[in-house]
Amino acid sequence: MTRRALFSPRFAAAALAGLFLAGSPALAQQCGGDFRQFLAGVKQEAVAKGLSARAADQTLAGAQIDRKVLSRDRAQGVFKLTFLDFSKRVISGYRMKNGAANMKKYAGIFQRTQQDYGVPAPVITAFWALETDFGAVQGDFNTVNALATLAHDCRRPHLFRPQLIAAIEMVQHGDLDPRNTTGAWAGEIGMVQMLPEDIIKFGKDGDGDGHVKLKESASDAILTAGAFIHHLGWRKGEPWLQEVTVPQNLDWASTGLDKTRTGAQWASLGVQPRWGQISANLPASLLLPQGRKGPAFLAYPNYNIYLEWNQSFIYTTTAAYFATRLAGAPVYNAGNPEQGLNDAQMKQLQTKLTNKGYDVGKIDGILGSGTRAAVQDVQQKLGMPADAWPTPALLNRL
Repeated sequence: MTRRALFSPRFAAAALAGLFLAGSPALAQQCGGDFRQFLAGVKQEAVAKGLSARAADQTLAGAQIDRKVLSRDRAQGVFKLTFLDFSKRVISGYRMKNGAANMKKYAGIFQRTQQDYGVPAPVITAFWALETDFGAVQGDFNTVNALATLAHDCRRPHLFRPQLIAAIEMVQHGDLDPRNTTGAWAGEIGMVQMLPEDIIKFGKDGDGDGHVKLKESASDAILTAGAFIHHLGWRKGEPWLQEVTVPQNLDWASTGLDKTRTGAQWASLGVQPRWGQISANLPASLLLPQGRKGPAFLAYPNYNIYLEWNQSFIYTTTAAYFATRLAGAPVYNAGNPEQGLNDAQMKQLQTKLTNKGYDVGKIDGILGSGTRAAVQDVQQKLGMPADAWPTPALLNRL
C-alpha cells in the first residue's frame, strides 16, 4: 500500500533532476548517472554522518536497480477507486474478525501503547490490517534495492536518499539484513510498513528482546506505530471520524476538509450522528467522499493525523472509518451517490479545470484535494450543489 512516503507535501517539490556534482560529501552525486558512482556518493555521505564504512559497504555492495519498483512508482491506480469501492474492497469480514481477535490477543501491549501515547487500539489495528493483513503480506521487494532505486531516480531523491542512509544505520545496528530484508516497493518495512528513518526515530522494543523488529514482532510494531502516531500530533481521548446524517437543504459549499465548524454548530444545522454523540466543542469538517447523496462523516482534528500517514483522501478516510468500525460503529449508510466519472472523463475534467486556471496538480485521473476544491468552486459558480463530487452533468456544463 502506498503511503506517506509518496504523498507528504513536505516532499512535493523535492526532486531536483540531474545534479551530478562530485567531491565533498555535501556535493556528492544526488541522483541519476552511473549507479556505482551514485552508490559511492551515498557511502561518502553516510561516513561523513558518522556511520561506518563497513556498514555502508555491507549495505550497498550488492544493491541493484529494480525496474519493478519504478513501474510501481509510476502506476498508483488504486487511488482512482471511489470511497465506496475502495472501502468495500479492503474492509472485509476477515479483517474485521481478525482485527477484533488481535486487539484481544495483544490487549496488554495495546493498553501500554494507549497509556504511553494516547493512541487507541482500533486506530493502530486498522493500519495494521490495511498495510499488511496483520503481518501476512509485508511485501517481497528487497528493501535496499527499492530505496537505492528510488534514491537514484531523479523524481524524488531528496525523499529516498535519506532513507537509504538510514538503512545503512539500521544495518550497523544489526536491525536490517541488506540481502534478505524485504518490504514494500517504496522501502517501507514491517507489519505497519514504516520507512527506515521513522524506525530509527520512533522504533520501540515492545517485547523486551533488545531489538526493534517490525517484521517479526507484533508487540514492537504496535508500540512503534503508537509512538509514531503520537509524534504526528494525535490528541488523546478525542475522536477522529464519525458517520453522520445530513439534511438535504444544507449549504454544500460549507463541506470539505478546508472548512470547519464546531460539532455543536453542525448539529444546529441538522447534522446528526449515526453512532455515539457529536463532540460539541471540537472543530470538525463535514466530508462527503461521494457527494451529498453518499456517506457523510464529521472529521475531527485527529483525522488530520491520517493525512500525515498517507495523503490519499480515499485511503485515509477508509482507514479512519475502519478504525471506527473496530471501535464498534455500524456499517455506513452507502446512500445512492450520483454517477461519478471514469478515468478518461476525470482527466478531461482536470484538463478543463486547469485551462480555467485551477491548480489540480497532475492530470492523472485521481480525485485529489486540488481537484475536489476546484470542482466545488466551479459547482458553486454554475449554481450546482457544491458538494465537490464531479459528475457527467458537471463535465457537460464545462
